[in-house]
Amino acid sequence: MDRQKEFVLRTLEERDIRFVRLWFTDVLGYLKSVAIAPAELEGAFDEGVGFDGSAIEGFARVFESDMVAHPDPSTFQLLPWTSDSGRQYSARMFCDITMPDGSPAWASSRHVLRRQLGKAAEMGFACYVHPEIEFFLLEPGPYDGSTPVPADDAGYFDQSIHGSAANFRRHAIDALESMGISVEYSHHENAPGQQEIDLRYADALSMADNVMTFRYLIKEIALKEGVRASFMPKPFREHAGSAMHTHLSLFEGEVNAFHSPDDPLQLSDTAKSFIAGILEHANEISAVTNQWVNSYKRLIHGGEAPTAASWGASNRSALVRVPMYSPHKTSSRRIEVRSPDSACNPYLAFAVLLAAGLRGIEQGYELGPEAEDNVWALTPEERRAMGYKELPGTLERALSEMENSELVAEALGEEVFDFFLRNKRQEWANYRSHVTPYELQNYLAL
Repeated sequence: MDRQKEFVLRTLEERDIRFVRLWFTDVLGYLKSVAIAPAELEGAFDEGVGFDGSAIEGFARVFESDMVAHPDPSTFQLLPWTSDSGRQYSARMFCDITMPDGSPAWASSRHVLRRQLGKAAEMGFACYVHPEIEFFLLEPGPYDGSTPVPADDAGYFDQSIHGSAANFRRHAIDALESMGISVEYSHHENAPGQQEIDLRYADALSMADNVMTFRYLIKEIALKEGVRASFMPKPFREHAGSAMHTHLSLFEGEVNAFHSPDDPLQLSDTAKSFIAGILEHANEISAVTNQWVNSYKRLIHGGEAPTAASWGASNRSALVRVPMYSPHKTSSRRIEVRSPDSACNPYLAFAVLLAAGLRGIEQGYELGPEAEDNVWALTPEERRAMGYKELPGTLERALSEMENSELVAEALGEEVFDFFLRNKRQEWANYRSHVTPYELQNYLAL
């Protein structure tokens, strides 16, 4: 038994942990969990924990349903929940999912991302990610389609006057950092009730695990604070939606492959080709980075979200932004992709962003001129004249672009690719058949 497994078993005994929660993520990004007793963990390390894969959305057909969850001891952390006596009583580990013969399960989100990171490693790169995660705090209420009520009336960088919201961020950060998830910043965002917490950069696989942990912790802590948290991309018509602006960089050993001292923006040729790859394949990957019907209510003109495939230095109206906070700091040269929302499957989203960027590097894509204008303010005709491709405005269009993408099919694997398309086409069909309050208000008198 290796040292990490020994550490886990010893910690469980010394801390008298009663429950070990084994986590994994389904294709759509929902967190799944099974709890085992500490006495069973050594056997789980050796043999895994079997489960019915056909009962998990997108995992397996009924005639091949046996799957095995193998806990990854490197992801072991104590959960921050305590008993009345103040003692922590549970821990979690993420799992790698395999078939009974030990081969990776095609539907494992971690495997999809790990496979893409393996390709990056073959090219000499390690990928690091730093997300800015936005979400809403809402007053308690039913999930019956009624309009939610924000937990406060504050705006950007305001010190919220709502006691729960102010305490919430402090408690959330304490919980995150107790689990080894470092936080760089937190603040109130533009819309009433909207919060942002930025996680410190980590390798892409660890960060995807961190994002899943983040969403779980945020919802649990919100309940304890008497509010509810939502990662819905666009819950309010009149307010900006919630993004997960994703900062990416590639390193070759200790060297930032995106940095060049000879370029005015300190961008290397590798970084420029990576950006060009994301711009070229932006429409194809949109259904993964923005996977819900509601995601495209955020990606609209005037909505403070990208609507065209453009790039720029410090330009928040562009799809890809080059942050210029520390222009001469070698390690901080990175890019920020502004389209993903905080309800995506982070494993799949990071995988397709990386795939698009690596394709640009592999094939030497040329990066066009940067956007120096407010892209949001340009008309569609002006955008076309400047060479900017319009991003998909609906899930249906995004799926059509994805369906014809060899890059996305390769990045996700054939089975995840096919399931994702089938599931999302059904979501679109269900949405199209739904009669909305808007239609009733405007057309019932006809």
